[in-house]
Amino acid sequence: MRIVFMGYQTWGHRVLEALLASDHEVPLVITHPSSDHVYETIWNDSVIELARSRDIPVIERKYANDDEVAGLLKEIEPDLLVSSDWRSWVAPHIYDLARYGAINIHDALLPRYGGFAPLNWALINGEPEVGVTVHFMNEQFDLGDIVVQKRVAVEDTDTATDLFHKTVRLFAPATLEALDLIGSGRTTWTKQDPSQATFFHKRSVEDSRISFDWSAGDIRNLVRAQVDPYPNAFAYYKGERVRILSTSVSADRLGGTPGRVFRPEGESGVAVVCGPQSHRGTEHGLVIERLRTDDGTEHTGAEFFTTMGGYLTSRP
Repeated sequence: MRIVFMGYQTWGHRVLEALLASDHEVPLVITHPSSDHVYETIWNDSVIELARSRDIPVIERKYANDDEVAGLLKEIEPDLLVSSDWRSWVAPHIYDLARYGAINIHDALLPRYGGFAPLNWALINGEPEVGVTVHFMNEQFDLGDIVVQKRVAVEDTDTATDLFHKTVRLFAPATLEALDLIGSGRTTWTKQDPSQATFFHKRSVEDSRISFDWSAGDIRNLVRAQVDPYPNAFAYYKGERVRILSTSVSADRLGGTPGRVFRPEGESGVAVVCGPQSHRGTEHGLVIERLRTDDGTEHTGAEFFTTMGGYLTSRP
């Protein structure tokens, strides 16, 4: 097929690599301009450099719904638009210029977790599995018919970084499988149920702030979702910001006020009171195993909290 590719970052790079290694033709690549947003600098293999290394024309757009893009597509007459980590809505008058329309590859099990940072949000919410969905674009964001869907189990020790590596390797084979199905003449696909859809916003600094009113399990999930190279989950102790790198749930229920540094636990951890019902003594505590101060120094919980008492707080 004759494919116009629209993509960005490592997810886009992986799919473009696969297309270029296949029998499909890629006469044009559209990518986003470089960004200094922290979540757009983490997994950032360059789509534009890959395209230029193969002498493929490239245009950069935040949005790709303008007359110039439409004119190029009319000249190229593509069979399909393929999108991977394209971060803005594509208008019907654009994808209708391709014979089969457009497909997008999204790292979530749609219709849930449409939008941004799906792996981070899914891990925060304790989902038992994540995945990759190849779906047609339509007028509704991330709600077009599903062509291919791949599932990955979330293990208890998985971090967002682990889930990135597990899912990104599925982008290329899922895309090529979808192209084979579309090229075969098949026209019936799996409909998404809009009533089951959830959409998530981009993550920012505020989303990494720890609230000790959350349960220990929920805070542990937040920490796992924000491990390096993501901006870490953080709190404050005696006015100093500490980035929490590794945690577990205490063996015992710990009563008191959320955020109280309670007692040592395990070889190098320190348990902290947390949870919405902690005042009743019904909640397990959060064991802080490793943390990092703003000067870049890493400590075990026991090394940092040399005396018990005091409070971890959400703000200075």
